Amino acid sequence: MCGKCLIRAAGVVYLTQMGKLIYIADDEQNIRELIRTFLEKDGFEAADFASGEELLFAFDRMPSDLVILDIMMNGMDGLAVCAELRKKSVVPIIIVSAKDSEADRITGITIGGDDYLTKPFSPVELVARVKAVFRRMEFSKETVVYDADLSFGDLTISENYKKADCGGEDLELSPTEFSVVSYLARNADRAISRDELLKNVWKFETEIDTRATDDVIKRIRKKLAAAMSVVRIETVWGFGFKIEKGDVPV
Repeated sequence: MCGKCLIRAAGVVYLTQMGKLIYIADDEQNIRELIRTFLEKDGFEAADFASGEELLFAFDRMPSDLVILDIMMNGMDGLAVCAELRKKSVVPIIIVSAKDSEADRITGITIGGDDYLTKPFSPVELVARVKAVFRRMEFSKETVVYDADLSFGDLTISENYKKADCGGEDLELSPTEFSVVSYLARNADRAISRDELLKNVWKFETEIDTRATDDVIKRIRKKLAAAMSVVRIETVWGFGFKIEKGDVPV
């Protein structure tokens, strides 16, 4: 196959060339087209959607390599779409939004986003962030064997490659999930408050709803359970979390 072409039929995207495919969801047509134009100029394949429902429909039939989501859309908003994507995929998600408070950023990232860009933004900056995401992904795939920075239970954690293995199997953690697991494992001798996670993992300093961390913890627990890991993240009620090693699951 040759040439760069995306064919859309009945809401389904068919990619006619091997390459990085990016989905964009925004209910403002001019913004969608602007983002798509800049991405295509840099050699990416891109498809845009006017709603979150359309993007999810297309993703179920052909998963993309990255998703760019607006938060405030008619129908299903970007946060709901992000949460649905996280149930089925670790695809990188960049959130773009006119909401610029720290609490909004925390919500976007903890629900599954990997980056958050405030409107109005420079399309050049957005493309740069997209490239940075793909560079990190490619770097992590360069070698299967890597030096572990830390072992905890049956987990092997590498900061250099941003990977956590369980018994040699990649847990496929998102960047945010990896940062949380790494921080908990490096502080396994004590309980970590929700506030401490927000300040040291997400670098947020203001007073916000610290329960925002709970969605990330839920996703990590699900992946640890699926991998039959002996590692558990226990809730310290009214405070935060503590990572522990238990018996091998039966």
